[in-house]
Amino acid sequence: MSTFALAPDPDDPELTRHVEGCDHRGQAVALSVVVERPLTLYLNGTEVVTLMTIGDHPELLALGFLLNQNMLAGGDAVTAVDYDGDLDVVVVRTRSESSYERKLQRKIRTSGCAQGTIFGDIMERFDDIRLDTAAEVRCSWLQSLFLQIGRQPSLYQKAGAIHGCILCERDRPLVYMEDVGRHNAVDKIAGYMHRYGLCGRDKIFYTTGRLTSEMVIKTVQMEIPILVSRSGFTAWGVDLARRAGLTLIGRARGQRFIVLSGGERLVYDLDFAKAAGDDGGELSAAHKIRPDRGASNDPG
Repeated sequence: MSTFALAPDPDDPELTRHVEGCDHRGQAVALSVVVERPLTLYLNGTEVVTLMTIGDHPELLALGFLLNQNMLAGGDAVTAVDYDGDLDVVVVRTRSESSYERKLQRKIRTSGCAQGTIFGDIMERFDDIRLDTAAEVRCSWLQSLFLQIGRQPSLYQKAGAIHGCILCERDRPLVYMEDVGRHNAVDKIAGYMHRYGLCGRDKIFYTTGRLTSEMVIKTVQMEIPILVSRSGFTAWGVDLARRAGLTLIGRARGQRFIVLSGGERLVYDLDFAKAAGDDGGELSAAHKIRPDRGASNDPG
């Protein structure tokens, strides 16, 4: 039985379809491919954006998108999130005019409807967030999470061309979301956390995608202190992680990983000498990093 509170459903017929083609020998093949569909998001009476998504959990995606884009603030009470599957439209309603709508009224409307100004507002909030310095992540937790996530049936295993994000607590995965864009998967989790009142300060965020500036910013906005990926880093992602005091762990597979920020939160509680046989007989250089040797928040 899955330990996930919410996980992908690769058997949902709405999320994939069979497409016929041929292989390199000219032989007929049939593949399951992920379905993309547009989802237009409204905030009260204002059209905000049209997202391309696989279509599951549209209400959570809409709510998380607005939160992560700083279009909803703490004082904006959400009264309803309504989805119309025939129109592919979701409307998020607030008790009063939202901060984003008030912002639009104060700015000259351009072709981007002032959304280009949102980035500056996001970065102002980014610098105000203080992540929990007492949070920790144990190597044994990471190893357990990698195993559990790898065993969970997913759309990626069935059809590929998709990213996954998982919200975790200690060594337990909680919520697993997938989408064609990793940003959508992150936003679904943000929406879930908001809807069910989950705090991010004691959580770990795992993604299959690259550790980019966008991933770092959204993780920090959710107040999650630890971000892990099986993929690699971008330079700006690392810079922002160090600026925010975020623990940034990449290239995580099996027992291997590399930490480029926030290494002081790591607890090295595995005996890698005994487990070397499970890691190809090698001890990754990542495990030789210690908080006082290049795995800190120090941008130098």
